[in-house]
Amino acid sequence: MAVGAVIADIRITQLDSGLTVATERVPGARSVATGVWVGVGARDEAADLAGVSHFLEHLLFKGTEQRGAREISAAVERVGGDMNAFTSKEYTSYYCRLPGEHLPLALDVLGDVLSRPALRDDDVETEREVILEELMMDDDSPEDVVHRDLAEALFAGHPLGRETAGERDTVAAISADDVRAFFAEWYRAHNMVLSIAGPGDHDEALAEAARTFAGIGVGGGRPERTSPDSIAGRDRVRVDDTEQAHFTVGYRAVARTDERREALDVLNHALGGGTSSRLFDEVRERRGLAYSVYSATSAYADAGALSVYAGTGPQHLSTVREVIDRELDAIAQRGVTDDELDIAVGFLCGAFVMGLEDTGARMARLGALLSTVGGVRPVDDQIARWRSVTLDDVAAVAADILCGPKITATLGP
Repeated sequence: MAVGAVIADIRITQLDSGLTVATERVPGARSVATGVWVGVGARDEAADLAGVSHFLEHLLFKGTEQRGAREISAAVERVGGDMNAFTSKEYTSYYCRLPGEHLPLALDVLGDVLSRPALRDDDVETEREVILEELMMDDDSPEDVVHRDLAEALFAGHPLGRETAGERDTVAAISADDVRAFFAEWYRAHNMVLSIAGPGDHDEALAEAARTFAGIGVGGGRPERTSPDSIAGRDRVRVDDTEQAHFTVGYRAVARTDERREALDVLNHALGGGTSSRLFDEVRERRGLAYSVYSATSAYADAGALSVYAGTGPQHLSTVREVIDRELDAIAQRGVTDDELDIAVGFLCGAFVMGLEDTGARMARLGALLSTVGGVRPVDDQIARWRSVTLDDVAAVAADILCGPKITATLGP
């Protein structure tokens, strides 16, 4: 093994197998967090296998050659830890957080489930039913459904527009052989990052990781991806017997590595990202038209989105739409104020720093950045990027995004 890079208390190493290991020493921490980030997600699936990444995420905890499902969970819970996983559009993450002295246990369990999952036929059938229940649960959440409709319209005909967990018909059709083939193709060392954040020693953590992940399949590569075309979707309206009307507006935005990301962060916070934002103040505080109203961003390797959401009584829907449109037009034409810029930059920097008090957040930052962009930006550099954003920067990104094609999705009675 050889050290690839050292950044402050972060050490990045590539093992002989090709597995990238990132360790961050957090002096004084009582917990240690470790996670495996696999560089394949929902956008990398064939249409007839939509949901297979999420399916596999569930199955890895069903047991290995050495441990059953209960043995896996009991081993971690016995020391007060927790273990979980999630699937995104571009990666799948498996993680564990527990008291610092139990890092060897976390690495042993994660190494086992990532190297030697049983993937038994019976477990596939059992977990299929669990996932179908999960999809039905999501269908009972109108806020989730309207956001799903918006994504499908913003990225029409592209995998980024698909639901991460798949559709009921594809989940019902995925076979055990499909799952095993997907695992064999993508769950390999060159497509994985192991991240560790806690109070321990770099060398000790690295030696333990090399031992417990020795069974990971060598080789492998990243999936080839096709960028989404220009917006071809149409506004969506879904009639449903809900108490509220749920309204979303969406625009295509910038990719993960775009130099305008920080300016977009400022724009988003000023628009609807906090309780001092324009939308929260105008829609909720001044007019009392909604309990939940916010904006949010998403960013991928080659695309991104900016969206606005509000849930309101059906009798108020037209007014809420008018208010949102007016605020979007105003910020597109004139950008943000000095005060809004100051608040947004202060919030972004402060929340970022406070988040780093948690070893889980540090571990996730390492894993996600290395998996998606192949490097870790120092904390001070990231803060400096937010602080360097100007009013002109925000005005430019607002005009570029908010004057572009717009999609709406509405759900309600």
